[in-house]
Amino acid sequence: MMTKRWLWLWLPLLMLAGRAQAALDIVITGGIDSARPVAVLPFEWTGGGAVPQELSEVIGNDLRNSGMFRPLERNALPQRVSRADQLDPGLWRSRQVEAVVMGSIAPAGNNQYRISFELADVLDTNGAKLLESRSATVPAAQLRQYAHRVADIVFEKLTGIKGAFLTRIAYVTVQHGTQYPYQLMISDYDGFNEQVLLRSREPLMSPAWSPDGRKLAYVSFENKKAEIVVQDIYSQQRQVVSSQPGINGAPSWSPDGSRLALVLSRDGQPEVYVLDLASRQLTRVTNNRTIDTEPTWSADGKSIYFVSERGGRPQVYRAEPGSGNARRVTFEGDMNLGPRITADGQNMVLVSRAQGQYRIARQELDSGHLQVLTETRLDESPSPAPNGTMIIYSTTYQGRQVLSLVSMDGRFKARLPARSGDVRSPAWSPFLN
Repeated sequence: MMTKRWLWLWLPLLMLAGRAQAALDIVITGGIDSARPVAVLPFEWTGGGAVPQELSEVIGNDLRNSGMFRPLERNALPQRVSRADQLDPGLWRSRQVEAVVMGSIAPAGNNQYRISFELADVLDTNGAKLLESRSATVPAAQLRQYAHRVADIVFEKLTGIKGAFLTRIAYVTVQHGTQYPYQLMISDYDGFNEQVLLRSREPLMSPAWSPDGRKLAYVSFENKKAEIVVQDIYSQQRQVVSSQPGINGAPSWSPDGSRLALVLSRDGQPEVYVLDLASRQLTRVTNNRTIDTEPTWSADGKSIYFVSERGGRPQVYRAEPGSGNARRVTFEGDMNLGPRITADGQNMVLVSRAQGQYRIARQELDSGHLQVLTETRLDESPSPAPNGTMIIYSTTYQGRQVLSLVSMDGRFKARLPARSGDVRSPAWSPFLN
């Protein structure tokens, strides 16, 4: 009976299907109308032929995808300039725009380009106020990444929050009927620069980023049993770190990257353990007759949140490794699953079931207040952005598994459907710059 209940908890991760053959597309489904109006002007191109990269398009999409800004459409721009001292603030104020991003791109030789950009406040009645001005020489292959960097700078300057556009996501896809149906993928946060890290005949699940963004831990069934593997995404070196009898699942990195919290059933019942990656020493965190699963670390690394049925239905509990004590932290909803803690330690994102519906929710850790954020179907696997403003998760749309985004306040919503197949188990990387 216990084994059946354990499999039910893992069922959403086991039902992987489909493969993304191209970049994911972001389709905004709500929340942009109340965002702050800004403008991102086409960067002036001083070279010959076509511009090598539409930087303004990437920057504008990033700001729009944050849910906090609403860039003007190109056909609504009253000016097209490359410097702040060329702006007519009155024209922009008449369109209620509060800030303008502009710049230029020029050939610099050796397949490199000189990029300059400025950010100006146009609400100041004394004229356009320069908020930021920077220049850099960028290799052609890194132009899109640099555009994300510009968006990060603009976002932080206008909000006071570090931007998370120069980050990546990991996810799992499956294509039944092919030689290697299961694939572990990574891409930029917006679905571009998609890469296959691993192809497998057997299921792959639960990818988790290391704090330095260099490695992924995940569950693999390549050897006909569950094992936890750590893979360097740059060298491609792989190492099996847990191959205990029975279940090896749900890896979660400690904030310092030295340990993994994981679920093992080597002693019978699925329990939460901590694995020291250097010594390979295991520390048991839970010891209960019911299922304990889905561990995730607190922001300070001193405690672990996990899901347990010890109260009758799955709820989130918190324990300190070695203490033997666990405290329940979720009380709203029929059940709560898949907890993840934001990097600032203030919020927990999770899947909350109420009236038979699985929704993504946010719970304030201090007050315990829980807010349901989504209205999609069969939501699972929430993963917060490293700056705590957005959540990526898996859901069902038109009969397919897709990734979706929701802002931490629930206002902004978007889908990231693959152009073919289904996508599951997203994990948002830490900051990479």
